[in-house]
Amino acid sequence: MCDIEEATNQLLDVNLHENQSSVQVTESDLRSESELLVTIGATVPTGFEQTAADEVREKLGSSCKISRDRGKIYFVISVESLAQVHCLRSVDNLFVVVQEFQDYQFKQIKEEVLKDFEDLAGKLPWSNPLKVWKINASFKKKKAKRKKINQNLSKEKINNGQEVKINQRNVKKEFTSHALDSHILDYYENPAIKEEVSTLVGDDLASSKDETDESSKEETEPQVLKFRVTCNRAGEKHCFTSNEAARDFGGAVQDYFKWKADMTNFDVEVLLNIHDNEVIVGIALTEESLHRRNITHFGPTTLRSTLAYGMLRLCDPLPYDIIVDPMCGTGAIPIEGATEWTDCFHIAGDNNPLAVNRAANNIASLLTKSQIKEGKPSWGLPIDAVQWDICNLPLRTGSVDIIVTDLPFGKRMGSKKRNWNLYPACLREMSRVCTPTTGRAVLLTQDTKCFTKALCGMRHVWRKVDTVWVNVGGLRAAVYVLIRTPQAFVHPSEDGEKGTLW
Repeated sequence: MCDIEEATNQLLDVNLHENQSSVQVTESDLRSESELLVTIGATVPTGFEQTAADEVREKLGSSCKISRDRGKIYFVISVESLAQVHCLRSVDNLFVVVQEFQDYQFKQIKEEVLKDFEDLAGKLPWSNPLKVWKINASFKKKKAKRKKINQNLSKEKINNGQEVKINQRNVKKEFTSHALDSHILDYYENPAIKEEVSTLVGDDLASSKDETDESSKEETEPQVLKFRVTCNRAGEKHCFTSNEAARDFGGAVQDYFKWKADMTNFDVEVLLNIHDNEVIVGIALTEESLHRRNITHFGPTTLRSTLAYGMLRLCDPLPYDIIVDPMCGTGAIPIEGATEWTDCFHIAGDNNPLAVNRAANNIASLLTKSQIKEGKPSWGLPIDAVQWDICNLPLRTGSVDIIVTDLPFGKRMGSKKRNWNLYPACLREMSRVCTPTTGRAVLLTQDTKCFTKALCGMRHVWRKVDTVWVNVGGLRAAVYVLIRTPQAFVHPSEDGEKGTLW
């Protein structure tokens, strides 16, 4: 029996509706469940929608539609492919589409629009999406407990060597705020659009006494599913707020299913995505963004794994390529590359010893995780970490096939002023170690003015073939795809009367 059949057999007896009666699961029922076709929505790094669509077609064999709402794609799969969807490297969050309205006609009066949202809840085809939600419980990544991951933050040392716990409530509040910020960025990362993200909250916050009373009641009463509604709205022509839409639509969902609203400890998250006249209702399939993988030791500018994967796909690695990240930071790019492109060799380098140490720790953590998962010693990953100077790499001329890196933006790392000297020097040294004609480089930066100027002085060794505009933490940045020209590298000191290279 396959995993999807086992999950279906175990989870179909969950009571999703107060009046829903239990049915006996037969072999034909299991077959029909696995053959069920559903539409899956996925949030992806803004600007990498096409890259994500290509991965879906390549790994799942499904056609993919890119949404008008940037940062989202949609594709149809059978339920038996659900586990494979969670293995996609380019998607952040997943949800199953309940219903899609391409040209929803909003009324002009706010009260009438909100009344339509209330009426909509009882008219939607919830049955199949809820089946997918139940089956998905076997595959989804559980949300990590921040308290365990950040143990160092929950303690502080005093002079006598003893340890005391700091106020856990403050830590929890900080983590909740951080999680909310990342949740918002997962859905909308385009600052040019007026956006609102709000979550349905109960009318009143229960006191600690009320929570204790309710928990004691749950032991004797049948379990009632908890839910929340999250509204993601983009567009300036709406006469309502996202909070109002979530409140009224969520109230109708609660009346329909008799579920209990809970903003934090919820079982089901219903999504109401509104982009201009496009309305999509969905049910979340991920508790935590799928980009939270591989990295356990974070730096000040850790790159998302999904963004790192998208950059690597742009350079189309071939077997036995040498791929270098000369400014690796925590090693997000080479680690993602070593995980997905195991037939290439990846080098992570940085001039900061703390960054190299973080990268090495992340590599070690990934190996340990792999050993625990497989239950046997791992052969290791095709990756190494080294400390070096980006302007004087200890690599042979023409020995590197691909360079992929996140250049300092000049904000949290470096400065805009220093970039005017750093960028030309980096491009020159990269052109030296990169193989003429076949060498490629994929470089991310938000300081596009400085980079464009530096690239103009290096046109004889680098040719720009594409620019992908992305959003990184609310900043509009560019990913430049470069090809190494056939011209051989000539060091400025050897150029004689021809002058320098920039």
